[in-house]
Amino acid sequence: MKVYRAYAKVNVFLKITGKREGYHEIVSRFVRVNSLYDELSFVPKEESGDRVSDFKIYGDFSCETNQNTIYKAYFALKRATLSESLENLMRTHGVHVKKSIPAFAGLGGGSSDAATYLKMCNEVLHLGLSLNELAQIGLEVGADVAFFIYDYNSANVSGIGEIVEAFDEEILDFEIFTPDIQISTPKVYQIYRDDFYAPIDGFMANELKKRPSKEILSTMSADEANDLFKPALQEYKNLKDYYQYGWHFSGSGSSFFRLKEASHG
Repeated sequence: MKVYRAYAKVNVFLKITGKREGYHEIVSRFVRVNSLYDELSFVPKEESGDRVSDFKIYGDFSCETNQNTIYKAYFALKRATLSESLENLMRTHGVHVKKSIPAFAGLGGGSSDAATYLKMCNEVLHLGLSLNELAQIGLEVGADVAFFIYDYNSANVSGIGEIVEAFDEEILDFEIFTPDIQISTPKVYQIYRDDFYAPIDGFMANELKKRPSKEILSTMSADEANDLFKPALQEYKNLKDYYQYGWHFSGSGSSFFRLKEASHG
């Protein structure tokens, strides 16, 4: 069976622009990390004792199957397409995932796995869904899924994650360090809202969207580039033990990253 790669991402910047129906609106630069990815494939179900109705994921996950983004993506796709061939496929096959992207790390592993699963089903079953249609289905799973559907190397992401605009720049390679700290994204956003809420205006958002990632990383500090860094530091006190000058913070954490070439300078 064909193996599909689900790439990680980093947020070169992540700024809050406002609130909408309980969600925070953002403007962010998502950049794909080509050197870090999970590998997904369809495999025939292993145990003869599997109930045919069981959705099977084979892999090392820190959550129950019904909490897994791939499982959620399956049900979102089923609702959208009412595809019998999809049900038949998942009756006889499981999804094998070789995990390399750490969880709770701000690297988009769960969202990338969900997006990759949707694209695998679309290809294997000839569902004929466009990328826009897949992205719409992915939004039911999580705000970041849309970015991974489009397969851009670099993109400006706004709204609550549903607006993805390709950004043309050189392909960058990153060094990533992920401390063993399980960060809760909802908790970090809540602290941001309670203690740090200071959305940027449209003018500043547009300025950031035009600037190359390399320039942002060389001119903005971790807390200037990412509005969630200070709230994460406040809630997870030991995070500061891992922070080093010149590194940036991805998403709501816990990963730090920098350009590969910067480590040789």
